[in-house]
Amino acid sequence: MQKGKKIVVAITGASGAIYAKLLLDNLKALSQQVEKVGIVMSDNAKEVWRYELGNDDYSNYDFDFYSKMDFNAPFASGSAKYDTMIIAPCSMGALGRIAHGISNDLISRAADVILKERRKLIALVRDTPFSLIHLNNMKTVTEAGGIICPANPSFYSLPKTIDEVAQTVVDRVIDLAGLEKESYRWND
Repeated sequence: MQKGKKIVVAITGASGAIYAKLLLDNLKALSQQVEKVGIVMSDNAKEVWRYELGNDDYSNYDFDFYSKMDFNAPFASGSAKYDTMIIAPCSMGALGRIAHGISNDLISRAADVILKERRKLIALVRDTPFSLIHLNNMKTVTEAGGIICPANPSFYSLPKTIDEVAQTVVDRVIDLAGLEKESYRWND
């Protein structure tokens, strides 16, 4: 019997809390495919969530939460065998620390572990425009095996609400993570 995926979700302080919320909603709905979800949020991520979404509902999810400095979290070591790490949204600061191996908090340490173990790192970068520093950091993370997934929505599914627009991005992340979910497919 194949076990479900073990997924780390990191939420940084970039604008785009809607992506984090929808991702957590989707992971909850896909629980039959997921063995474990560990979540770490930066302090700024909590502030941005409250500001953009008007609540602190991130604390209502039935997942394992870890503080940003908890280096005893299981995914701070490769031996815990977490399959995938999704950073949604991923700030350019977090991306820069990851690109340069600066493991000064649990987010950057977990990303370092995922990359060194040759597992899947998905960074949902949320900024515009990109500076050359940002692009070089994306290149470095990509060369190390990470996947840069800009938070660029698609519109061919004719989304009607902000949630539907944001869901087009989260659907791509779900696909990249190797989870099966019914969603709009081009010309299907």
